[in-house]
Amino acid sequence: MNKNKKKQGFTLLEIMIVVAIIGLLATIAIPAFMAARTKSQTNVCISGLRQISSAKEQWALSAFKRDGYTVLDSDKSGADGIDSFIKGGEPTCPADGAYTYQPIGTNPTCNVSGHVHK
Repeated sequence: MNKNKKKQGFTLLEIMIVVAIIGLLATIAIPAFMAARTKSQTNVCISGLRQISSAKEQWALSAFKRDGYTVLDSDKSGADGIDSFIKGGEPTCPADGAYTYQPIGTNPTCNVSGHVHK
């Protein structure tokens, strides 16, 4: 009765081929994923710099500050601070960078290279 019963399963060669294909796909996909992640972080940081720049200019108009005025830490927070002009408060750089507001009339900066507001 059990003469024609065949064992089911994968051979070692088949498993090795599948593992090799998965490894090949991973070596192609991982660098592309890392490049996309870096590009995304740069775009989010630049967006944050634009928000700060816009809020800084709005704040300067409402506080009667002229170009060249150095933004102080006390100017950033509080009910009448620059951060009140940014929805959700001061943005953060996803690449663990730090923003510097810079004087009125100049663009804010991030300390991560390549994160530049144009």
